[in-house]
Amino acid sequence: MNPLQTIITASIAAGKEILKIYHTDFSIEYKEDESPLTMADKNANEVIISFLKDTGIPVLSEEGRSISYEERKNWHQLWIVDPLDGTKEFIKRNDEFTVNIALVENHEPVMGVVYTPVLDILYVGEKSLGSFKIERASKKENLMNELNNNNRLPAINEKDYYGIVASRSHLNEETSQFIEEVKSSHINVKIVSKGSSLKLCMVAEGTADIYPRFAPTMEWDTAAGDAVVRASEGIVLQAKTETPLVYNKENLLNPWFIVKRKP
Repeated sequence: MNPLQTIITASIAAGKEILKIYHTDFSIEYKEDESPLTMADKNANEVIISFLKDTGIPVLSEEGRSISYEERKNWHQLWIVDPLDGTKEFIKRNDEFTVNIALVENHEPVMGVVYTPVLDILYVGEKSLGSFKIERASKKENLMNELNNNNRLPAINEKDYYGIVASRSHLNEETSQFIEEVKSSHINVKIVSKGSSLKLCMVAEGTADIYPRFAPTMEWDTAAGDAVVRASEGIVLQAKTETPLVYNKENLLNPWFIVKRKP
């Protein structure tokens, strides 16, 4: 099984494990940083690791975040995994949570999948192939065959609004200022939003034009979605330097960034 097929299969399998928990009265633990952890995170992580271990490529997962930089710094290739991105969405049962798996080479995400188990939508990005959106993914017999022009991203090239991805209810001052600047140069600006990595995927598919993220995220929150965006010929730039996000840093916290379509 090639690496892309491996992570596609792993994401669907992890999604099935998540749904087993999602449809029960699940319990919640809290990590040291007070963020919630459910049995779904743990089970999905175990499933993904079972697939990735045969690739011989090391894995950096949110559930294995304790790996030291001394060990990681010589990794020229690694998987970055978030087995359940959007745990708060999971707990609120709003369905907008995802499985994220990315391959990073020399600090750049070159391959990634973002799978939303409840909606059964799979986003796939690979540097040389492009990006794709597959609906009813778990029902398809051969997902590799679905990576074709019918499913290629961006799927929406023309619309009657300029879409900004942002929270409708929790806008910080920096994001509000950014939106006002955008409104001054575009007509019919529309605020659009979804949970988890689906925000990045909205830009990749063309339902949104720009996503300013002026709040904390970790590398595993963005690596897979970043791969999908880049392969769709979008860009993910650090807000201050306007250079691409980089991965496997000593500090795994991302700087503020902006996701957008290329001009």
